[in-house]
Amino acid sequence: MLSIGPYQLPGNLLLAPMAGVTDSTFRQLCLEQGAALAASEMISSDTSVYATAKTRHRVLPASTDAIHAVQIAGSDPAMMAEAARMNVDMGARIIDINMGCPAKKVCKKLAGSALLSDELLVRRILETVVDSVSVPVTLKIRTGPTPASRNGVKIAEIAEAAGIQCLAVHGRTRADKFNGIAEFDTIRDIKRAVSIPVIANGDILDGATASRVLQHTGCDGLMIGRAAQGNPFVFREISAYLRLAEKTHGRDAARQPEADDFDSVEAQVSKPTDEEIKTVLHTHLKGIYEVYGEYRGVRIARKHISWYLKHKRNSGYFRNLANTVETANEQLNIVDEFFNQ
Repeated sequence: MLSIGPYQLPGNLLLAPMAGVTDSTFRQLCLEQGAALAASEMISSDTSVYATAKTRHRVLPASTDAIHAVQIAGSDPAMMAEAARMNVDMGARIIDINMGCPAKKVCKKLAGSALLSDELLVRRILETVVDSVSVPVTLKIRTGPTPASRNGVKIAEIAEAAGIQCLAVHGRTRADKFNGIAEFDTIRDIKRAVSIPVIANGDILDGATASRVLQHTGCDGLMIGRAAQGNPFVFREISAYLRLAEKTHGRDAARQPEADDFDSVEAQVSKPTDEEIKTVLHTHLKGIYEVYGEYRGVRIARKHISWYLKHKRNSGYFRNLANTVETANEQLNIVDEFFNQ
């Protein structure tokens, strides 16, 4: 089992914090489907915005999230420490520091993955935040600023020395954004360089990918991001796949798995039924309306409906229709109509 400080997690699959996606309602669903930890959406280290509804919504804990983790971002060590203390006072049991976000509006403030270019500042931020709180502090990074300057191993060593208790690494650089294919050689090297738990992230879409990444990197766990959008079931599917793969083929690191190995295990992993997807989507939408109110909730719900239905046949009409209606009941009725057709 994966441990972070004093906390032993019930598994090794984590939900990646995603702005505008991983609110308390979505985190709750992912936890119910097998995610071992689900941190909040990234929030600013500027505590003056903490009174806003947007920030309050982002840090709401999931109702069954026994380990409430909050992710913060910023570039000023003192402000980051103050934000960490304030979130701990509000109930956070883990503080996660974001040094992985490649978004322009974050990086232009020299936060997120922009920090990877300044190793001295990284050290100051991590040491200051760790010293400011009594709860575990974790870190999310990328493999480096650019493909030509992958300093992920050095950042990981700085993090371990500063007292970071778990490190998640996305297998792209800041310059890559979300383009191309994630690479895991750097993550493997990071895992070999430090003794703290390392979590691999990037393009982990299914059980077969998860199994390959774990074998290649030797990491302690995996972080799932975009594959969970509209599909909280991905956690139980990957968990079931990894259990079956270990039971069927063992953990022989020297043995290279073949395509037939993955196919035989994949065939045994049950997929959610349409009725189950409909039920979970209903729960998700009602949670969104409750948290944000009907007006804003209907608008936030549109992308989630699209994600849940995007791989379903003949769903285009219903996805477009859900983007035009103005009330919660209309959206729920559209979902019912699609699944009842």
